[in-house]
Formats: sequence, C-alpha cells, structure tokens
Amino acid sequence: MILLKTAYFAGGCFWCITPTFKETEGVIDVTSGYCGGTEKNPTYSEVKSQQTGHRETIKIEYDSEKISFAELFEIFLDGVDPFDEGGQFIDRGHSYTLAVYYSDAEEKSAAEEMIAELEKSSGRKVFIAIEPFADFYTAEEEHQNYYIKHPEEFEKELVESGRKKV
Repeated sequence: MILLKTAYFAGGCFWCITPTFKETEGVIDVTSGYCGGTEKNPTYSEVKSQQTGHRETIKIEYDSEKISFAELFEIFLDGVDPFDEGGQFIDRGHSYTLAVYYSDAEEKSAAEEMIAELEKSSGRKVFIAIEPFADFYTAEEEHQNYYIKHPEEFEKELVESGRKKV
C-alpha cells in the first residue's frame, strides 16, 4: 500500500535538482513550480526576474512507506550549497535561494534538527529558509522534466552553473 505524502524543496534551479529525486526509490513524481511568493499564478520570467517573491521549487510526491521526509531532505542537502546566502551556483537572487516548505510539525522539526546538525558539524551558518507551506504553482510545461526534454542544454546548464564538475 502506498502512503502518499508531499514535500516541497527550493534548491536553486528546479531543472537541476529534479533528476536526483525522480530517480530515487519511493518517489512517485516530481513537479517543477513556485512557492513562497504572494502573486497568484506567477510565470517563469516573473519569478526568474525576482518580481514575485517566489522561489523555484520542486513538489515531490512520495511513498512514505519507502522513503521518509528526513531522507528526502538529506538528498536535498547533498545537491545544494547550504552555505550560500545569495542563490545557488551561478543562479543569483531570492528566487534561487534555498527553502523547505513544511506541511506539518514533524517536517519542520526534521528540517530544523538537520540544519542545526549541519551548522554544528561544519561550524558555518546554513542558509535554508524553513517556511510553512502555503501555495504551490506548477511551472509551465516546458520546465517539467527539462533534463529529459533537453538533455544537451541540461548538461550544459549543470557544467556552466558549477553544479557538475568536469
């Protein structure tokens, strides 16, 4: 039996963090979109140009019998630079900053504990906002599964952004 839950992570460029989660056992689906702003139905160009207060975010639907929120958060931490306050890699500005949007006290607590552990072990400040989930707006179709639709452009983005070392 599947016990479906949803997690929301803003990890900079949503194209760049989608594949890792899509290929994770227990993850049912990953959708690119926007969280955290006040404007309803923002567009990619509005979010990218810092007009709406949203962050590029992925919505992860997962089977909590196979993978936990804490395990997803650990995968998230492995794919980002949690010490960068101004964005991720070459993507700069609020829309590319890190966040977890929690749906309940358990998710909030797990994120807080893992961030506190990382700060303690690294001796550095972690810049991941922990915010209550409010709204998620699905990004335009061209941004869904970008790595599959545009493999060459995606690979170029990973290398040029500094996320992937060659």
